[in-house]
Amino acid sequence: MRNKITVIGAGHVGETAAFNIARLELGDVVLVDILEGVPQGKALDSFESSPIFGFDSTVLGTNSYEDTADSALIVMTAGLARKPGMSRDDLFYKNLEIVEACIREATEVSPDAVIIMVTNPLDAMCEVARRASGFPRERVIGMAGILDSARMRAFIAMELGVSVENTHAFVLGGHGDSMVPLARYSTVAGIPITKLMPHDRVDAIIERTRKGGGEIVKLLKTGSAYYAPGLAIAEMAEAILKDKHKILPCAAYLEGEYGISGTYVGVPVQLGRRGMEKIVEIALTDEERAAFHNSAESVRELIEMIPVAAG
Repeated sequence: MRNKITVIGAGHVGETAAFNIARLELGDVVLVDILEGVPQGKALDSFESSPIFGFDSTVLGTNSYEDTADSALIVMTAGLARKPGMSRDDLFYKNLEIVEACIREATEVSPDAVIIMVTNPLDAMCEVARRASGFPRERVIGMAGILDSARMRAFIAMELGVSVENTHAFVLGGHGDSMVPLARYSTVAGIPITKLMPHDRVDAIIERTRKGGGEIVKLLKTGSAYYAPGLAIAEMAEAILKDKHKILPCAAYLEGEYGISGTYVGVPVQLGRRGMEKIVEIALTDEERAAFHNSAESVRELIEMIPVAAG
């Protein structure tokens, strides 16, 4: 029997994630949205590409959570997108109600699922989903670090004129301007980027990574990124559904790791069939640890704004 994967939200991120999950044949995909006809049309378009790509996973569009029952994985992308000049924090109250309602409905019919959160502000919305679902922290994780690391890898490749396949990047912290890209853990063919480019160019890449989402929002003017986020979701889904025990940067709920408790923040996570298997702790310098804790505190401030009703 194939896995069933629910993707909530048929916007650009949701449809891209659904398509890539189906293309990887991770299971049958259900794309759900409140807009009538939109998930149905996008799902049909995706499935009609299956003879070309050669995948047999089905893609169903629906407006009913009944069709999502018994999903192994729930991907939450629904919510309002950022607009020019809008920070991720501005989205908080607008998306809180959406996340709470959708997660409650989805988990009621799929009580054993793993949740991948994507809706912004990502780290705080992970906590909303954890409370709304009642799931243990292992089964509510956020997609952020993979995207942030991919952006940094792309910028490194552009700067040095090398293949992106040779690049590796390491990003910790919240998904936003306070994220902590770690240059000394970021490499090209195993060589730290600090050995390959001047300090000012490293700093420029770090700053561009922090502002990566906003850069695209500013350019598009009427939307936000979706190709890279959709593929990042698919990579997480593959690690979970194939029980790969793969270590990826994800938003996870910390209970003492890195000296932080009671908040979601981006860290290296080993993923498997039941979600988060363990958090990998790495050595940080005093400066890196301070920046990481500052990022976590920014997330905590948002989490403290979550109404009791969301718990």
